[in-house]
Amino acid sequence: MLLTTYLPEPSDPSLLDAHITSRPATPVGIVVMNLGTPDQPDAGSIRRYLKEFLSDPRVIEIPQPVWQLILRGAILPFRPRKLVEKYQMIWMPEGAPLLVYSQRQADGLQQRLDPTGQHVKVELAMRYGNPSVESAVDKLRAQGCERILVVPLYPQYAASTTATAVDAVTRYAAKMRNQPELRFIRSYCDHPAYIKPLAQSITTYWGAQGKPERLLLSFHGLPRRCAEKGDPYHRECMLTTAALRRELETTGVPVHAAFQSRFGAERWLEPYTEPLLRQWAKEGVKNVHVVCPGFLADCLETLEEIKLMCRDAFLEEGGQDFAYIPCLNDDAEWVDGLAHLVREHAAGWLA
Repeated sequence: MLLTTYLPEPSDPSLLDAHITSRPATPVGIVVMNLGTPDQPDAGSIRRYLKEFLSDPRVIEIPQPVWQLILRGAILPFRPRKLVEKYQMIWMPEGAPLLVYSQRQADGLQQRLDPTGQHVKVELAMRYGNPSVESAVDKLRAQGCERILVVPLYPQYAASTTATAVDAVTRYAAKMRNQPELRFIRSYCDHPAYIKPLAQSITTYWGAQGKPERLLLSFHGLPRRCAEKGDPYHRECMLTTAALRRELETTGVPVHAAFQSRFGAERWLEPYTEPLLRQWAKEGVKNVHVVCPGFLADCLETLEEIKLMCRDAFLEEGGQDFAYIPCLNDDAEWVDGLAHLVREHAAGWLA
């Protein structure tokens, strides 16, 4: 059988644009992505957020049929109501702190990279909740972006944070016929663009409030078995600690690391933040400052768990002065650093 190939005539515009001779210039898209937050500080919004967040198999590494029974039967019916008052306590007039500060970072990044938006378009996405990953990618594609850099707001890589952000973007791209070119920032745990603004924010705070006896870096926790299976999160937290210790060496303040937000009965990364603070107070340490380097925007885990609960624990055991140093949030030096990271990872894309 003779096989022939059909080539459309140039006169058929629906099949061939013969007049196009070069690729048109298109803007570069940037997706700034954070974890997520409930839309409102009410039980219904919190329940929807927790259901999406805790149903991710990278977040809860328990066989899904078993975990879904626990989640739907023992957590979602009760936990959201208990969290309402806590979320209401930290809520800002513009919304959830994590969303507000993440949006300010995205807006600041747009201003530093391209204020007019002709060559660079920046959109914010939340891995869980709103604005969704899909909506952010759709907005960039609608503005002509054929190249997209995804910037997770997680300095330290973990499968339960950075990897699931990559999963979400690539899963959505897998549904597209015309896919954009994608790049991802994996981590920047000891990059000067992140470490130097963090150190500057701490020394600025000390300039106004005085230095403590000890500085505690409180990272979000992770089950120990995750590290044993090869997750690099613990190592990257230690790299952050070492880099920050070097930056603050001349201050004379000892820098320690611990892990917060334990959940369940299994062993997590140690030492645990609250027990360590209690131990220090019992040993006679009177003045402690805590900062949370794994969070780039304040949220429930920093403003309620650390600023309030850990403060109370330290004072209960005899401590006298406890201070929580805010996250980088919309700090100008940090947004400059974020722009530096983007330029570095978008090399060849940005002028």
